[in-house]
Amino acid sequence: MSNRNHLRADDVKAASKVARVRSANPKNVATDHSVGCFNGLPAHVWPRTAIRQENGEISIGGVSLSQIASTYGTPVFVVDESDFRSRCRDMAAAFNGAENVHYAAKAFLTSRIAGWVGEEGLSLDIASLGELQVALHAGFPATRIAAHGNNKSKEFLRTCVDNSVSHVILDSHQEIEDLNDVAASLGKIQDVLVRVKPGVDAHTHEFIATAHEDQKFGFSLASGSAFQAARRVTELPHLRLVGLHCHVGSQVFDAEGFSLAAERVLKLYGQVRAETAVGEEFNILDLGGGYGIAYVEEESPLDVHGVAADLLSRVENYARRHNIPFPQVMVEPGRAIAGPSTVTVYRVGTVKDVTVDDNASRRYLSVDGGISDNIRPALYEAEYDIRVVDGFKDGTLIASRVVGSHCESGDILIHDKALPDNITTGDLVALAATGAYCYSMSSRYNMMMRPAIVSVCDGKAELMVRRETIEDFLALEVPVIKPPANLKEQ
Repeated sequence: MSNRNHLRADDVKAASKVARVRSANPKNVATDHSVGCFNGLPAHVWPRTAIRQENGEISIGGVSLSQIASTYGTPVFVVDESDFRSRCRDMAAAFNGAENVHYAAKAFLTSRIAGWVGEEGLSLDIASLGELQVALHAGFPATRIAAHGNNKSKEFLRTCVDNSVSHVILDSHQEIEDLNDVAASLGKIQDVLVRVKPGVDAHTHEFIATAHEDQKFGFSLASGSAFQAARRVTELPHLRLVGLHCHVGSQVFDAEGFSLAAERVLKLYGQVRAETAVGEEFNILDLGGGYGIAYVEEESPLDVHGVAADLLSRVENYARRHNIPFPQVMVEPGRAIAGPSTVTVYRVGTVKDVTVDDNASRRYLSVDGGISDNIRPALYEAEYDIRVVDGFKDGTLIASRVVGSHCESGDILIHDKALPDNITTGDLVALAATGAYCYSMSSRYNMMMRPAIVSVCDGKAELMVRRETIEDFLALEVPVIKPPANLKEQ
């Protein structure tokens, strides 16, 4: 399993040093995969309907990626609707009902994606006013929306309460008071969860670990702050405490972390029931998620059904031992739904060989996207699986690096990989598992506009989001109004 997506927080600097050493020494690039393996598609990384046809072209959802590139241009995100929906159903089956599974809007959200989530019966997590507005625009039922965020504005809170969202996840003592005031002004009572930091070290990148003490989210379990927050909520007339929430991090592979967090939060759950004025409506235990997926062939995705069985069993056993009513267990699988369902297709441009030292060189393949449509390699040292999608490649495998077109030396999509030496200008390549945190974190760096998003299903391709144009940006600019030429200074 790759270490880049599996870092302990205290190992970030060491891992970065290793990455730099590997980067500077292409002779260390693994070359044990044959060209035949390169032409294959690892099924646990690529969308479930992805196949390489007899002519060498890759299709998803029954549509050739070459055809999509020809029609919609590159770069382009291609979303497998069938794959996406099937993962929603898998999660629903694992956790005893679709309503117990919260799709992470922050991972990847469009009106159509919100529609798919809604039709599959899942709940939806939003983390900003904008995400809430997109969900409501799509007709997603507010009664299945939970609102996250560490710095919710009064406007955000008011929109949540006014539209009767299912839960607001409280993140600070200040927010408790603010939300009660907002609900009072609207004459409503808002259901809430208290977000707890269980003090679990999720073995992931420091930037996406969210359960340790020294970070911005939630109330500390160890210091007693979480219990104080829960007790304060029960004292306020316009808030109703219906449960507790925790989240250990993102891209987590260690199932033990989820189970340990569950037991710690359950202890607080029992304390709240015993020592506060909470009512019978207090019955939700949201154990978050951040379930890891496979980005490269050597990785294995988290066994969601195994984790679900383990979590539910532990909760049931703990509740029985401590005479606590069995709560409704909710989860947030994060990227595990959107991530594997999508690929990004690029066209290769400049190809050049760079001398690294007297004994080695590296092939640089430049593509027509990069850091503006996928910042994760630069931000998290994330790795991806790459394949040529418009035909077979049978060249000799050589040390290669895939880079973007931006004026930035860190604009690297694939750091070190042995790729066929006959990949050339004009070829189409795709990175798999780009559904989560790629388009949603995209930018206009170097004024390279955001790509189009195309959905595929049953042999049909449909444009979901059109490609951004320079005219879109210019339309946002406010024209300078020049004073009349004959206007004299007073």
